[in-house]
Amino acid sequence: MKNSLILIILLFTTCGAFAQDRAALDSLPRKIRIKKDYLTPAKAAFYSAVVPGLGQIHTGRYWTLPFIYGGMGVSAYYYNFQSKEANKYRTAYKQRIRGDFSDEFTTKIPENSQLIKGMEFHQNYRDLSILWFVGIYLLNILDANVGAHLLQFNVDDTLTFKPYFNQENIFADPSVGLALQLKF
Repeated sequence: MKNSLILIILLFTTCGAFAQDRAALDSLPRKIRIKKDYLTPAKAAFYSAVVPGLGQIHTGRYWTLPFIYGGMGVSAYYYNFQSKEANKYRTAYKQRIRGDFSDEFTTKIPENSQLIKGMEFHQNYRDLSILWFVGIYLLNILDANVGAHLLQFNVDDTLTFKPYFNQENIFADPSVGLALQLKF
């Protein structure tokens, strides 16, 4: 009984502290709030999973939207195009099996086996366009997550990269070195 009471007290005190931190974070301007919120990468990835590009809009990286929607649009276009072409070959093959040789491929493709190969060719590229669409969708989610992480990367003026050349006793000591100092 005593242990459960202590556990309940600890639970309520930690939740209150988190709520106070959240309230302090909500009072900041949006740009700073996005950079300081540790959940921003997860939110951006979730938003981009729900609606492609929404995570990039959430983090203010609007310039990636044409690439996302362009890639998804092109792959959707090629899916539609390859499906129509495969259906043309399939329809022509079905007509020839019935004995009707009045299709558009009669002069170009005299053999039925070539129609089957043409249909399979377009079906393969249709399937590849589905893979491209899914790949671009997944890259969209990954880009939103990584972009949000990079927003939180510290690039303050207090960070320095200063090479230092040790010039003392160069001739006496044959081992010349290079020191790299990082100051935070």
